[in-house]
Amino acid sequence: MRYPDLPLLFTLKDKELQDLYNTVEKWGAALINELDTRDTIVDKRPSTNILVAVTVTQLQNPQKGDIAYSASSGKYKGYVSLGSETSWQNLN
Repeated sequence: MRYPDLPLLFTLKDKELQDLYNTVEKWGAALINELDTRDTIVDKRPSTNILVAVTVTQLQNPQKGDIAYSASSGKYKGYVSLGSETSWQNLN
């Protein structure tokens, strides 16, 4: 388990405190479940997409981190951010 659980408190004698603890415990368990689900989705996603095109201008919606092999230039290109601009840059 990557996220901590709420510690068990056995000495709560007040009914309101017990109800509050149970509510917070359920909320925390739901939050941990959501975080674990999101972590699984993110962990399964590839870190980059490797695309193939004659020219990189053919690629409609590139995302930062994408890599493409441009057949016309015979080069691998990466879609990277350089300051305020995001563009295709030669990797080799």
